[in-house]
Amino acid sequence: MAGLIIFDCDGTLIDSERLYNRAWSETIGAVGVKWTPGDVARRLMGRPLPDCLAILEAERGAKLPADFLTRVFAATDRLFATEGLEVIAGVPDALAALPHPKCVASSGLYDDVRRHLDETGLLPHFGAERIYVAAMVERGKPAPDLFLHAAARMGYAPADCVVVEDSVPGVSGARAAGMRVLGYVNPNNDAAALAAAGAELFDDMRALPGLIG
Repeated sequence: MAGLIIFDCDGTLIDSERLYNRAWSETIGAVGVKWTPGDVARRLMGRPLPDCLAILEAERGAKLPADFLTRVFAATDRLFATEGLEVIAGVPDALAALPHPKCVASSGLYDDVRRHLDETGLLPHFGAERIYVAAMVERGKPAPDLFLHAAARMGYAPADCVVVEDSVPGVSGARAAGMRVLGYVNPNNDAAALAAAGAELFDDMRALPGLIG
C-alpha cells in the first residue's frame, strides 16, 4: 500500500498538455521547426524547459531567437484564455477518495503550476508547500532527482511512493527513483511507450483509488 502519492500536473491532473503542445507547435513552426502538436508531445512532453530548448536548438541547428520563450508563453496564455483550463475527468473524486498524503512533482514552472491548480480548484488537495518542480533539483525528468526530492521533503522512502504520470520522461524518472508508477493514458500520449518505460497503465481516473489500494 502506498504511503505517498506523487502526481504530475499537466496531462495528469489538468487537461493542459494539449494546449501546451499546440502553443509550442505554433511557435516553433515560426522559427523553422515544423513539428505537429503530436511531434511536440513525443519529443518534449514531460521534460524541463531547459531540456526542451536544447532539443529544439539541436533540431534547428541554431540558437533560438532571444524572445522565443516570450512567444511561447504568449501563445500559451492565449490558448488558456480562449479555451480555458479543465480538470481531467474523475480527478476531483479520485483525490477526495484517496486518504494518502499527496504532492505534485512537475517539470513546469512553480508559479504556473500553483496558479493552474488554484484556478481549477485542486490546490487544496495538495497545498502550495507540496508542489515540487524541476528548478528545485539539478536534473529534471527523466532523471530521478525530482521524485527523490519530493519523497525526501515529504518524509517517505522511494519504495513507499506511488507516482501518477502521463509522460515517458516522468515514468522513466519515477522508475529510476525506485517508485511504482501508474501511467495515465490520454489522447496526447502513447500507451505502448508508457508501458515500455515501466508504467502500469490505466485510462480512467475514477479507477485510481482502487489501483493504489
